[in-house]
Amino acid sequence: MRGAKLLGHQIHPMLIVFPLGMLGGSVAFDIVRLATGDIAFANVAYWLLGGGLIGGVLAAAFGVWDWAAIPNGTRAKRIGLFHAISTAAGLALFAISWGLRRSSPEFLPSAGALASSFLGLVSALVGGWFGGELVEQLGVGVHRGAHLDAPSSLFNGARREKPRPQPFGRAQLRPR
Repeated sequence: MRGAKLLGHQIHPMLIVFPLGMLGGSVAFDIVRLATGDIAFANVAYWLLGGGLIGGVLAAAFGVWDWAAIPNGTRAKRIGLFHAISTAAGLALFAISWGLRRSSPEFLPSAGALASSFLGLVSALVGGWFGGELVEQLGVGVHRGAHLDAPSSLFNGARREKPRPQPFGRAQLRPR
């Protein structure tokens, strides 16, 4: 699979940490606002939503690029589609929440804004699980020569494949 890379690593997985952290953080700040009544937390949640949405759209663009590189008719292509739909739904729900707060970000968000954020987080986490399935179970974006002693990805052109170390077993035992 040949997706978008930077210095030998897929770009999409590098970018998703920011929006997921910011959007998840906005929900955490909403909960703290509800618990404490301090309006500062509502304001922080609002700005985290805005930053998370911008980062999410950027990460999604690279995700589409990577998804296009997955061969058609594979389980990975289907899981990638579920990943995209789940995370896009999450972004849409967070965007609704952000839109509902725009007129007064420093006050208690409406029930609709809070519900949109909480559902957005659930959808983003489901999408994240599908993304993990792509990498961890299906090996999407993982270099074919990956192993515990693989050479640095920075020297892609000069990559020399080192044989994978064999586990210690009977074949390696020598009689004394």
